Amino acid sequence: MDNRVSAGAAANAFERARFTGTASEYFGIWIVNVLLTILTLGIYSAWAKVRRNRYFYGNTVLLGRSFEYHATGMQILIGRLIVVAFVIVANILAVIHPLFSLVTTVLILIALPWLIVRGLRFNARVTSYRNVQFDFAGTAGGAFVSVMLGSLVAVLSLGLLAPFASRWLNRYIFNNLRYGNRPFQTDPKVGALYGALLVPALMVVLGAVVLVAVVAIAVVGMQANDAGAFERDPDIVMIVSGMYLAVFGVLIIYGLAGLFYRAAVHNIVWSSTQIDGRHVLRSDLSRARYAWIAISNVVVTVLTLGLMRPWAAVRLARYVTEHTAIRIEGEIGEVFTQFEASGTAIGSEYMSMEGLDFGF
Repeated sequence: MDNRVSAGAAANAFERARFTGTASEYFGIWIVNVLLTILTLGIYSAWAKVRRNRYFYGNTVLLGRSFEYHATGMQILIGRLIVVAFVIVANILAVIHPLFSLVTTVLILIALPWLIVRGLRFNARVTSYRNVQFDFAGTAGGAFVSVMLGSLVAVLSLGLLAPFASRWLNRYIFNNLRYGNRPFQTDPKVGALYGALLVPALMVVLGAVVLVAVVAIAVVGMQANDAGAFERDPDIVMIVSGMYLAVFGVLIIYGLAGLFYRAAVHNIVWSSTQIDGRHVLRSDLSRARYAWIAISNVVVTVLTLGLMRPWAAVRLARYVTEHTAIRIEGEIGEVFTQFEASGTAIGSEYMSMEGLDFGF
C-alpha cells in the first residue's frame, strides 16, 4: 500500500482518503456511550465524545496512515462545567435583577469569539497525523468578523450574501490552520460560491411558490364550494393544519437546499486549499447524493428510535472521507520527513486553559 501511494504521490496523482470503520464496530462503542451517559446523568458524555472521535479519526486513513485524537474526557468535562456554571450564574443574576440579564448578554457576546477560537485551537492541537500536531492561529477579532458578523450578514440578507459569509468563514478557518508549522491556504472565489447558491436558491423560490399556490387553491376552492366554510370550527382546523403543513414543507425545502449548498461549498473550499503552498486538496461530493444520505439517515434514525444512528454516522463519514483527496508534490517519504522534522510532535498532555474544550 505504501509503495503504491508513494508512486502515485510522486507522479502528482490525487490520492483519496479511506474510511475503514464499520457500523457494527461503532455500534458497540455508541451503545456503551449512551448507557454510561444515562447512568452518570450526562457526566460520561465527555468521555463518550473522546471514544467517538478516536474511533472516527483512527479509521480515517490518508496515504496509508490514520489520524489520531489526543483529547481526554477530563479536558472536555472541565470546559463544559465552566460553561454550565456561567449559564447558571447568569440565570441567577437575571432573576435577582433584570439589569443583570443585559450585562450577562453583553459578556456572552464579548466572550463568544474568544470561546470559538479556543474551541478551534483545542480541536486542532489534539489532532495529529504521522505524529505531527495540527494548530490554529486565529484571533478573537477574526472569529467575530467571520463567524458572528458573517452569520448576521447572511441572515439579514435572506441568504443573498451567504457566499460572502461562507468565504469569510472558510478563509478564517483554513488560513489560520497549521500542520506542524506548515500553513494551509484557501481562497474560494465569490463567483464560484454564488454558483453554488444558484440551485439551492431556485429550490427555495420554486418550492415556496408551489406551496403557496397549493394552499391558495385549497382555500379558494373551499370558499367557492361553501361560502360559510371559514365559519365552522372543523374547517378552520383544516385550514390551520394546512398552513402548518405548508410551513413544514417550506422548512423541508430550505433544509434540502441547505444540504445542496453545503456540499457545493465544501467542494469549492477544499478544492481551493493547499498545504505549504504546494500540496493540493480536493473534494468531489455529489450534491444530490450527499443530500440523500443526510436526509435518509435522519429518517432511518427516527424510524428506528435512534438505534440506527451508528449506521448513519458511519455511512456519512465514509461518503465524505472517500470523496476527499490530496496531491502531494514530491516523494511522500521525503515530504513527510520534512514535516516531522519541522512540525510539532505530540508530547505532554495539553492541559493549559487553552487545552479545555468549551464546546464551541
